Amino acid sequence: MDRILDVPEGFARHDRKSPLSDPWEPLWRRVSGETVILGLRAAAAHCNSRGFVHGGLISALADNAMGLTCARKLGDLSSLVTVNLTVDFLGSALQGQWLEWDTVFVKPGGTLCFTQAFVTADGQPCARANAVFRVVRKQVAA
Repeated sequence: MDRILDVPEGFARHDRKSPLSDPWEPLWRRVSGETVILGLRAAAAHCNSRGFVHGGLISALADNAMGLTCARKLGDLSSLVTVNLTVDFLGSALQGQWLEWDTVFVKPGGTLCFTQAFVTADGQPCARANAVFRVVRKQVAA
């Protein structure tokens, strides 16, 4: 682990910036084959008034991790738009815990990509997410 930031080995700063996730920085990522795993050390800014990591943050980063993983699987010729996202909250995540969003299933198709991810807090399951993405083929310049 990086003792200064307390980030597990293998994670680097997430390079895909978004106005939505900017206030949640620093975000981390680790690429394992075609899977993009996101990570975050939960801080007060990530929590609701009861001290739990907010479900909206968990949902948004699950959407992000699954979309990035689908994009890696499909290659550079496609972009993705979320059609459906469901999240089942299995447990609580608390301030100070290390959270990971790991995509465990991807079924790419010509028009839709189906995927599932698990979210853990210090290695314990806290959420499961399922998403369907619309595959939008990028225009190739002639």
